[in-house]
Amino acid sequence: MRCRAIRAHVGRVPVRLMCRILAVSPSGYYAWVARPESRRAAENRRLVAEIRIIHAVSRKTYGSPRVHATLQAQGKQIGEHRVARLMHANAIRAKTISKWRATTDSAHRHPVVPNTLNRQFAVTAPNRVWAGDITYVWTTEGWLYLAVVLDLYSRRVIAWGMGSRLTQELATAALTMAVEHRRPAHGVVHHTDRGSQYAATTYRALLAEHGLTASMSRRGNCWDNAVVESFFHTLKTEHVHHQRYRTREEARQDIFEWIEVFYNRVRRHSTLGYRSPAEFEAMATES
Repeated sequence: MRCRAIRAHVGRVPVRLMCRILAVSPSGYYAWVARPESRRAAENRRLVAEIRIIHAVSRKTYGSPRVHATLQAQGKQIGEHRVARLMHANAIRAKTISKWRATTDSAHRHPVVPNTLNRQFAVTAPNRVWAGDITYVWTTEGWLYLAVVLDLYSRRVIAWGMGSRLTQELATAALTMAVEHRRPAHGVVHHTDRGSQYAATTYRALLAEHGLTASMSRRGNCWDNAVVESFFHTLKTEHVHHQRYRTREEARQDIFEWIEVFYNRVRRHSTLGYRSPAEFEAMATES
């Protein structure tokens, strides 16, 4: 272990100084370096290289469970503990930042509907239950608001709307996009919080027009809409909070790319057996 520590710092700290500090003879260190690499060490070196690639492709967001799932999908037979150990030893970590803030306003006089979803987030097929919510992203021009609609079966973001103001038109744009893309049969449950954007007459009329059944969280209870809250947490901790947007348009384009290119098609979701939302939906279509 001491020889490995010395080799890890070669070029930054003189070898003889490290040998003296760690009580290793220079001749002993150089003899260790000259030894043929063991098969296990060679395997670990190759694995670390593959792990670094997977981590980079994930935009440095994957921890050991998702890296392990990706290696397995590539046909590599390796234990998750070994992946975790190699990532820890090589300082390969998932980036996270925690920030939260409420957005939608539930202090209004619009009618609300019961929570018919009642946290039944496990859905058996696409287009059975949708969930929506609104969040915000800071730019130097001011806030950019993002409304999304997720299909709870696959956790796929099926629609979104973005704008500079927190209005009911923002939520309506996302729902309209979802209906146009999915063409759902009547009876889809659409769950949201009690925000005024979702309780507004225009939004309720759009739900009725397309045969969607409204469901709303209990007042002040974010856990009733936990899947969308979790998506927003992922978006922000893994991506948005690591960016600095100069304009709303820059943020809009970047978030669109993250959702459509990375989140929906690449990012492995633990609830989906470490498959991406698109891959999980494709399996449902094939079966």
